[in-house]
Amino acid sequence: MNELLLIITLLISFGGTLLFLKVFGKGGLFAWIGIATVFANIEVTIVVHAFGMDQTLGNTLFAATFLATDILSEIYGKKEATKGVLAGIFTSLAFIVLSFMWVHYIPAESDWASDFVHGLFSNTPRMLISSLLAYAISEWIDVFLYHAWWNLTEKKTGSHTKMLWFRNNFSTLISQFVNIVIFNFGAFWGIYTFKELVGITAACYVIYVATSLLDTPFVYIARKIANKEK
Repeated sequence: MNELLLIITLLISFGGTLLFLKVFGKGGLFAWIGIATVFANIEVTIVVHAFGMDQTLGNTLFAATFLATDILSEIYGKKEATKGVLAGIFTSLAFIVLSFMWVHYIPAESDWASDFVHGLFSNTPRMLISSLLAYAISEWIDVFLYHAWWNLTEKKTGSHTKMLWFRNNFSTLISQFVNIVIFNFGAFWGIYTFKELVGITAACYVIYVATSLLDTPFVYIARKIANKEK
């Protein structure tokens, strides 16, 4: 069941990226980054067992933010991709501040939701801050590497469009490794043993490798969508 749900979540995450691009254009990608960031920050508090490994949720949604910034890089350039990163950072900051405030309200006698909200968010500031740092650093690396690889492939092939798969995969694989190491060790240090942390991090990275390879066709489709609308 967990495996099926993860596959469905992946399709929704990547498909939603293309849908928002198709319907809303560049602004849709910024919006989708914000949506995926908020949902991922909630999901990441849950650890599940799937594909033979323990892993945190949120992997597929965070992968969608990398997909969105890669599409921004490919179609609109480095400046717009950087704006996408900032959109995710500001969204995370707003979510951290607001979720911190939620648990400090004094509920009315008729309230039924505060205990659930408090249980979910009172123990997550460390996770959210770790998530923010991991996201900010890894996304900056992703955008930087994407365009560094692009310059390299353009020099090698003489084409501005060839080898999209190379710049997409090798920027994302490296940046997502940075992302998962910073987040897992920042959020769960002292909660899990070092051996457990290494295992969870390795499991999460395996998922990231799979999602990184699977997102490449979506970047090609995004480029076709953008070319048709020009």
